[in-house]
This record gives sequence, structure tokens and C-alpha cells, in this order.
Amino acid sequence: MHPNGRRTRLILFLCLLAVASESAQQLDSAGLVTTGQITLGGRQVPYRIRRLPVSSFPDLPPAIAAQLMQRDCLIPQTYEAHRPENVVHASFERPGSTDWAVLCSARGEVSLLVSFASAPDRLMTLASAPETHRLQSRATGDELGFNWGIDPASPQTVHEAQIGVSPRPARLDHDALADSVIDHKTIYRFFTKGAWTLLELPD
Repeated sequence: MHPNGRRTRLILFLCLLAVASESAQQLDSAGLVTTGQITLGGRQVPYRIRRLPVSSFPDLPPAIAAQLMQRDCLIPQTYEAHRPENVVHASFERPGSTDWAVLCSARGEVSLLVSFASAPDRLMTLASAPETHRLQSRATGDELGFNWGIDPASPQTVHEAQIGVSPRPARLDHDALADSVIDHKTIYRFFTKGAWTLLELPD
């Protein structure tokens, strides 16, 4: 092969390497996994937070998915996750409604958002915190992981959780939202009379 031909192929190969390297950097900068260290008990402890894109949840109504993407939301996953989580639907507004709750991670902050079927263009923020405030030790190793999870809670689930409350509250007529810290406390958020409340639980 002519020397000029070899040089042309070498330049082309180096250009392709540069493009591949740039693509890898863009993939990393998408923010699907964040690692770092925080000071805990006077020492530096590593942490890892894994997230999923909104597209990983194809059951989300398009209007809600569009709003989440407009906010640059990624969905944080607990360190125990074995399948996509922290996007849930249930009858949060009233009996029979189909509503959604999502944990949205954007720019280092994680927020609990809810959308009612009666107002699909409106996302309510029920709670928020820096992601690094939602870390705890994992069962194995020294690495910290994300510990915030949400789930729907049926009236029966809440009624059972309220055993020990005296007088025991009446059974709910629609679902609540379980807001949990792994291996720690779960609180139940319930929408009634136009507002969100925290349900009473035994100490």
C-alpha cells in the first residue's frame, strides 16, 4: 500500500477512536450512575447512586413522561432494586382513580412527585432532599447506597399498619402512598379533602 494511503487510514482510525471516546464520555455524563465520597463519622465513605431514564417505564402516560423529561428527571433506584422501581400507580386521589407517583432525580436533588388523572398536566411535589441525604450503608461492603423507595399502599395494608393506634382509625376508602427508608420507617401519605396528610401510626 502507498505510504499516503496508510497515513490516511491511520488518521481515519484515530478520528474514529476520538469519536468513540467522546461517545463514552457523553454516556457517562448522562448521570445514570453517580459515585463519590461523603464524610461520615469523621471518615470518607464511598457511595453509588444508580438511576434509570424515564423511557425505562413505558407504562407512564405520555403527558407525565413528557413533563418528567422536561424536568430532566432520572428515576433513582434503591440499592436493593432488582427491577425498575420508584414509579408507581394507584388510586391516590379517590376510589377508582388512576394516579401516578414518581421519584425524580435532577441536578443532585430528588423529589417525590404525584400526578392525578384529573389533572395530568400538573405534578405535585410532596417531598424533596439532596440525593446525598438519602444514603445509607448496604448489607455488604462499605459503599453507601440510595435508600428511598415508594410503593402504593392499599386500604388493607394501611389498616394493618395502624394496629396499635388507639382508637384505631377507620379503614380508608382509597389507596395511600407508602414512603419508605429501606430497613427503617415507612410513612403513609394520604390525599383527602383536597390535601395530603400523614397517617397516624403506632410509635
